[in-house]
Amino acid sequence: MSYAYDDQNIFAKILRGEIPNTTVIETEHSLAFHDITPQAPTHVLVIPKGAYVSFDHFASEAGEAEIIDYVRTIGQVAQMCGVDLGEGGGFRLISNAGRDGVQEVPHLHVHVLGGRGLGRMLQPA
Repeated sequence: MSYAYDDQNIFAKILRGEIPNTTVIETEHSLAFHDITPQAPTHVLVIPKGAYVSFDHFASEAGEAEIIDYVRTIGQVAQMCGVDLGEGGGFRLISNAGRDGVQEVPHLHVHVLGGRGLGRMLQPA
């Protein structure tokens, strides 16, 4: 399958330093930053630094080091924000893909949401 990556998307521009962000953590292969329109007290986006459109694209084409780094970064974000099960009340991960998944930015990203009860469906903060 072919994935068309748009290098002018907002996350690509953030990775190039063209648009500022409020970084939570940056690693060799990942960047996590606060969402500019948070839907919960904790709302952090975690993106890989590689040009991946969606999770299936990432899973099929990323190298092992990228995959390990990305998954561990997501876990670190939950821990750093105090929503992990060790310290907090839990969290939700959301990653939309494609038109039917209502993906707004064509760069893989996971939303880490927590800090309050989220209910069965996410409601705006």
